[in-house]
Amino acid sequence: MEKNLWKQVQLVKQNAPLIHNITNYVVMNTTANALLAAGASPIMAHAKSEIQEMVNIAHSLVINMGTLDEYWVESMLMAAETAHSTKKPWVLDPVGAGATSFRDRVASQLLSYQPTVIRGNASEIIALAKANITMTKGVDSTAQSTEAIEAAKTLIHQYHTIVCISGETDVIMDGSQTIFLKNGHPLMTKVTGLGCSASALVGAFIGNTDNIIEAIAAAMALIGIAGEIAVQHSNGPGSLQVNLIDKLYTISEEEFMSHLKIERR
Repeated sequence: MEKNLWKQVQLVKQNAPLIHNITNYVVMNTTANALLAAGASPIMAHAKSEIQEMVNIAHSLVINMGTLDEYWVESMLMAAETAHSTKKPWVLDPVGAGATSFRDRVASQLLSYQPTVIRGNASEIIALAKANITMTKGVDSTAQSTEAIEAAKTLIHQYHTIVCISGETDVIMDGSQTIFLKNGHPLMTKVTGLGCSASALVGAFIGNTDNIIEAIAAAMALIGIAGEIAVQHSNGPGSLQVNLIDKLYTISEEEFMSHLKIERR
């Protein structure tokens, strides 16, 4: 069964899906490079005049709340509405949810368009579910991924979505099954944008298949394993960022399968 995850990795390289990102200034370059290295084709577009056309031609949409402003919020809502109405798969990365009332309001509006996937850290997922809005420290999580499982269940029930909780253990839930991934390395938390890159990769993988939960697992496993391997050749966060992008591009089936740490329940 786990061979299917590697097949998902290969499908992205073969099909080069076009991924529309409305993301943040901090990570735009890293995110685009991660998508390219994995085989996808990124487009970063937030102008309201082209949002609907862009969503229509893309294979999937990724909305990242990292650097919100009023104009971008209008674009995000327009994109989410278009994706929802056209049944285009889309990912919500609720960066910093729970930190301010503005972010909470925007997140609530975006959730009304029922994202295909919500991918965030435990604090963000908890904040979205209104379980505890005091646990977010900026974009860093102060909770473990497994602490957000009940919050994830609430979101799945309310919005008919799949939730991916990132952390030392990534937890992927769709209401009928739960997947635990234990790949990655602590040094990855010292490179800004790797979580955002994970969300973008999830967008690429779900835009390329009908098996959404397997696609999410493959995307999260890919960046976790690439990070694990890249750390072995890195002196710190700077070289890790470069080496991780390289490994997304060069990773072999043997590397992927031998490093994969997955549990299904």
